[in-house]
Amino acid sequence: MISISDKARMMLQQQGAGEEAFVRVVVHSGGCAGMTYDAEIDTVKGENEKNVYRDRGITIVTDDASLPFLHGLSIDYSDDLISSGFRFNNSSNESSCGCGASFSLSGFPGLEKGVACGS
Repeated sequence: MISISDKARMMLQQQGAGEEAFVRVVVHSGGCAGMTYDAEIDTVKGENEKNVYRDRGITIVTDDASLPFLHGLSIDYSDDLISSGFRFNNSSNESSCGCGASFSLSGFPGLEKGVACGS
């Protein structure tokens, strides 16, 4: 369902994810393609959140609304000079935005339209 590259795992651990802290990944409406991933490191789970990934020291949690959109998600990290950071790629993407900040998935209803990229 979810995969994390070794480089992304190392960076998540450097940012504090690990034994007591997990990575929360949720999907919000937004961007020019319709949906965006949002991730943060936290230690307190919400009552409607559940573990969806646990491997080699990294746990990912999400809410029920975001769960269907995480199927096929791969998380990577790029340290290139122009656009370094975490990359969320999904093999189920129907389309993505030109700047790579948003996506839409085939076979899923869209979320209510959000703001355009860069807004």
